[in-house]
Amino acid sequence: MNRLFYSDLVKWMKSPRRKPLLVRGARQVGKTYLIKEFGSREFKNIVFIDFERSPELKKIFIDKRDPVEIVREIELVKNVRIVAGETLLFLDELQECPDAIISMRYFYEEMPKLHVIGAGSLLEFAFSSISVPVGRIQTLQMYPLTFHEFLLATGNTRLAALLNEGSKAVSDTVHEKFLQLLRTYFIVGGMPESVKVFAETSSLKEATDVLSDLVNTYRLDFSKYTPSVDKTCLDHVFSSCAAKVGAQTKYASLTDNFSNPTIKKAYHSLTLSKVIAQVKSVNPPVIPFDASASDKIFKTILLDVGIMNFLSGMPVMREYLKEDVSSFYRGAIAEQFVGQELMASMGHVYYWSRNEKSSTAEVDYLIQNDGKIFPVEVKSSDTGRFVSLKMFLDMFKSEEGYVLSARKYSVSSQGKIKFIPLYFAGHLISKK
Repeated sequence: MNRLFYSDLVKWMKSPRRKPLLVRGARQVGKTYLIKEFGSREFKNIVFIDFERSPELKKIFIDKRDPVEIVREIELVKNVRIVAGETLLFLDELQECPDAIISMRYFYEEMPKLHVIGAGSLLEFAFSSISVPVGRIQTLQMYPLTFHEFLLATGNTRLAALLNEGSKAVSDTVHEKFLQLLRTYFIVGGMPESVKVFAETSSLKEATDVLSDLVNTYRLDFSKYTPSVDKTCLDHVFSSCAAKVGAQTKYASLTDNFSNPTIKKAYHSLTLSKVIAQVKSVNPPVIPFDASASDKIFKTILLDVGIMNFLSGMPVMREYLKEDVSSFYRGAIAEQFVGQELMASMGHVYYWSRNEKSSTAEVDYLIQNDGKIFPVEVKSSDTGRFVSLKMFLDMFKSEEGYVLSARKYSVSSQGKIKFIPLYFAGHLISKK
């Protein structure tokens, strides 16, 4: 499967200022597979340690700070030769061995020429109990397959190349083909196993069966958060977040059966595990967005649109047959899709909301590019007055705003609003 993240790994490998790399991401997004593939292609050999499957290997790292000694023990136990510049040392499921995370700083300081990658799915929980080696390691976040990668995986390479050219007008035939494939992506999602099954079988049913298994895997993982977090509350919050995409998140509305502190702890545990993402409100919109982001006013998106669909209990075929993809599940899926595409390209997503007695306004997402801020609205229909978007443009003197829907590409008569098809959501920011 062609993952664009591979080029990030190559860039890291070739960097003269390379540090040990920590790859973060939720379970089942393809971290282990891709890193092993990268190691086998780009290095003479790869030494792979999985702390979940081989817990006895933790002893190599416990209370050890000398990377030379660590490498010597790995060579003996694994019966391999580790050579800087020729070997990739890959430490997987690092959350199971916090000492191995700590050791990465010493590899940077004392064995900088050795390529070291660590990965894990619940790393934020491990970080709460150790001192993270800030400045001594590099981190990258891996996400499910974007729509672009889905096109590559399903053999639509020319359409994928067209997306790379950035948002622009396309013919009616190409537009309809994009929408048809986007409709499919909304259901299959971007989890690698689901995409692989669909690419091999063309069956939406088999792809959603995979999603069912993935959701069950996540729910089994919830037990790893206990006893500090209530497992049943986690389950309720997980499902509820899927049904409330697009609406402001209020802890009390996520479940009726638990106190607010319990719900809040469950919600933030899910954000730490990367299965949901918090979209904070920004007002006033200034760069960096974190400077004015609210901890009290926020929305939520899920890791993946396919998982959102499954948890929402959406009737797959009824939604699939809808002509207007932006109306899927009351428009919430379109907002979920745009959010995860922006997350994959920017790492974080924010929105703008204004609550005053005289008027309220909200813009679905904000993006920044070249030091400028652009508002993004996601619409479930092709029409509308775009009051909030126009208010934002006037109040903050933005050069232009974007409306994403199923309509074809066009520009408003004043030139300040671009109407962009949903399938270009991941290409709003220049990749130059």
